[in-house]
Amino acid sequence: MNGFPTREQIERIKAQYPEGTKIKLIAMDDTQAPPPGTVGEVMFVDDAGSIHVRWETGSGLAVIPRVDSFTKI
Repeated sequence: MNGFPTREQIERIKAQYPEGTKIKLIAMDDTQAPPPGTVGEVMFVDDAGSIHVRWETGSGLAVIPRVDSFTKI
């Protein structure tokens, strides 16, 4: 396995996290990451399966399923 999600996995992510879905960050290994507990709204899921989020802090950083920790609220 090359670590990239399959087309089917990406479609599941898109179905699970449509635009407007609220998520809460648990942990992200990125110096630009908002603090744990920050809430954001999904803008879109790209073709690599990254979930692009508009965070309440004003950041627009994406989360990566199976790398970053977050929960749907």
